[in-house]
This record gives sequence, C-alpha cells and structure tokens, in this order.
Amino acid sequence: MSRRPWWRGLGHRALLVIATVYCVFPIYFMLVQSLKTPEEDVFGNPFIVVSPTLENFQELFGREGEVRGFVGSALRRSYPFLDWLVNTLVVFAGSVMATLVASVAAGYALGRLRPPGFQWWRRAIFATYIVPQTILFIPLYQVVSVLELDDNMLALLLIYPTMALPFCVWMLSGYFQQLPREIEDAALIEGASRAGAFFRIVLPMSRPVLVAAGIFTLGIVASDFMIASVFLLTPHNQTITAGLGTFDVALDELAAVAGVNLLAIPVVTISAVFARGFVRGLTASMVEGA
Repeated sequence: MSRRPWWRGLGHRALLVIATVYCVFPIYFMLVQSLKTPEEDVFGNPFIVVSPTLENFQELFGREGEVRGFVGSALRRSYPFLDWLVNTLVVFAGSVMATLVASVAAGYALGRLRPPGFQWWRRAIFATYIVPQTILFIPLYQVVSVLELDDNMLALLLIYPTMALPFCVWMLSGYFQQLPREIEDAALIEGASRAGAFFRIVLPMSRPVLVAAGIFTLGIVASDFMIASVFLLTPHNQTITAGLGTFDVALDELAAVAGVNLLAIPVVTISAVFARGFVRGLTASMVEGA
C-alpha cells in the first residue's frame, strides 16, 4: 500500500487554514475596529489595535442629548440602542419560537400522518423558499396595513417565520418520515395517548433537528435588513439591523461597527455552541425521499 505524497497532506492543511482565515477574518476585523479610538482609526494600522478602548460601546448606550465623543455638541446624535437591543431580542425569541411551533406541527402532519399527496405538498412548500423576498414587499405591506401593524414589531413576528418555515417544514417532515413508527406504537401500547407519545418521546428525540431549525431561523432573522427597515420607521421601535442603517457613518463609523459586533458575536457564539447539533439535525433530516 503506497503512502500518500507529503505535499498532498500539506495542501489539504493549507486549504483548511485559508478557509478558516476567510471565515474568521471579517469577525476579527470588526472587533478590532470597534476597539479603536478615532485617532487610531485614522492614523493607525487597520488590522491591529494598539490602545483598545470600550468608548465606542459606551457611546451606543450613551444618555439622550449627551455630547458624543470628539464631534462636539453641534454634530452630536443620540441613538436609542438599548431599545434596539430589547426589540431585537424580542424579535429573535418570538420568531424562533413561532417558527419551531408551526414547523413541528406541519412537519409532523406531512411526515408522520402522511396525507394523500404529502410528497408533493412538501415539494411545493419547499419551492416557495426560492421566491425572491423583494417581490413580496407590496403584498406584505398590504397585509400589514390591513392588520394595522404599521411600525409595529408584531409585523416582523408575522413575516420572519414565513421566511424560514418552508425549509424548516421540509427538514422536519423528512425527519419525522424516517423515524421508526415502532417507537410511538410501543408508547401507545403502554397506555399513552398520541399527544403524550409525541411530547414525551418523539419531540425529545427530535432535539437535533429542532436545533438545526432554530439556528437556521436565527440566521434568517439576524441577517435581514430590508424588511426591518421598511416596516419599522420609528427609532424606538427598530431592531439593531434597521437602527444601524440610520447611523451617520461619517461621524459614527466606529460606534456602528461596535453595534454590529453586539449583534453578530452572540449569533456566532450560539451557532458555534450548537454547531454539532446543527450538523446532526441536518444529517438526520437528509434521508432518501426527503
């Protein structure tokens, strides 16, 4: 048995290093920029920080009307970042919860109960995922106006789950379809109801797929800028992504980068912590016929 050439292993490691740097560098660069003073940002090295400071983060939570840094009182602007943070957390939690509840119910109905034509229903639902979001602005705005949810976070809690549901329903229905029926049958023989068997046996076994669906939904919500900017206009009602779009980059560039970090780092951390469950969930749902 011939050994692989040494240069092939070296090439694989080099590609791995390049891919890692490519993925990590944007996060590193944002973190470095958020820790710089305005003077170091202009005259210092763009890739390192010599005198790190938390001044940019402090400016985000500055009091209303307070003079902001070196720009003076004539050019100062105050941003309700704390309100944005609370709104973002509410939208994150509400969207993920609504998506999981709806996708579990729909996925179980399609993959477990298997109504007539369930495969075509699954494919039709998944096909809606590729519809461009930009062409949906007018009908979405009409729906939001009829429901009188203009400039209301409830509009996002209504829209975001619809963006993640097609993929989540497709993934969960594929998982429920290949899950052995004997597991539920044994619980029913022991006297459990179908609902009891679902909540006590099937749902705990579906934890990896639920983690994958939750992280996918979180990524959809965290990466959106257009919908939040269109439907939330009042500053105190906006999320972080919509609020950062109102920053004056010429005067508040470093504070804006700090705000991006406060949004991105928790999302990246959650994804990293649950990365194994995310991969397991995707693997468990990607079966033949899914």
